[in-house]
Amino acid sequence: MLEIYLPIVQVNIDIFLLLFLSLVVGVLSGLFGVGGGFLMTPFLIFMGIPPVYAVPNEVNNILATSVSGSLTHWFKDTLDYRMGLMIVAGGVVGTLLGISTFSYFEGIGKISVIISLLYMYLLAIVGTLMLIEVLRVATQKTTKKKLHDHNWLQGLPLRMRFQKSRLYESALTPILLGLIVGFVAAMMGIGGAFLMVPAMIYIVGMPVKLIPGTSLFVTIFISAIVTILHSFNYGTIDFFLVIPLILGSIVGVQLGQKLGQYLDGNQLKSLFAALLISVAIAIAYDSFFREQSQLINEQKVIQTDLNQYAEFSLKLSNEFPFLYGAFAIIAAIGLGILAAVLRKIISDLRKKKPKEEVKFPVK
Repeated sequence: MLEIYLPIVQVNIDIFLLLFLSLVVGVLSGLFGVGGGFLMTPFLIFMGIPPVYAVPNEVNNILATSVSGSLTHWFKDTLDYRMGLMIVAGGVVGTLLGISTFSYFEGIGKISVIISLLYMYLLAIVGTLMLIEVLRVATQKTTKKKLHDHNWLQGLPLRMRFQKSRLYESALTPILLGLIVGFVAAMMGIGGAFLMVPAMIYIVGMPVKLIPGTSLFVTIFISAIVTILHSFNYGTIDFFLVIPLILGSIVGVQLGQKLGQYLDGNQLKSLFAALLISVAIAIAYDSFFREQSQLINEQKVIQTDLNQYAEFSLKLSNEFPFLYGAFAIIAAIGLGILAAVLRKIISDLRKKKPKEEVKFPVK
């Protein structure tokens, strides 16, 4: 076990455990096309990091994994930009509303309770609804269906054509989805994909193969806004926490996307629903034993003798919060692009590798 001190968060944390958890969450992120924050943020809280710090630092990590994942989908042409930009438009407004709400509850000292309740109820509800839908589809008799099942939301005004997804529906549907996702992302430290993915399937009606790439594309913009606002308002971004998170996650995302090629749409939906419910149960369990968790966290020894890098990081965060947040965003985007490009190069090299010809002896 090797502990490092986080100068902004002011706690010690096991670096190997952090890297392992971020790797596992990265695999799940690439597999399901989600940012992974709905898993990593609770893990960070369980490890003793206060929610006010866990939320923005995980959002910064989500930015890196989303850049890496969406670029990979861009290379494969499995991304609907037009649909994504409509969701982003609503997401910007939702993020601003979410930050304002976060500030209010943080001011009255109730933000930890609110975050726990949001996770517990939202994950349980969304996971249960998805599981019910998967079971319903599995038990239905095979009949010829339309290309898309339409609902009343798709029939709202301002209808437009989304050629990539082969949809003709109201632009208000993805915009309203973005509004909700942006609000939840700012409050819970997630990319919002655990809401976005099922909504894209059952409300928007997008093809399953386009959903992971499009959701990650949207998450880039939402997580960047949340990161910069949290950094400017609270100075809660910690590079010593963000960098290990990013390194583990971007490797995991590439592995998860490779694994996802061997699973069909229904299998992914079932696994995703089970994962959401499992995390909700874990958070509920932790909430019942909150006092015990706090006692464990209070026993941790806090190191106050900072090295020169930690001192510089702390000074930059306090004196130039906006610049510090911008550096965090640039670092996340840069590492995400690097991971995606490296995977593209390796993939191209494998394709170009000549096959060995079998030569038969001449008589």
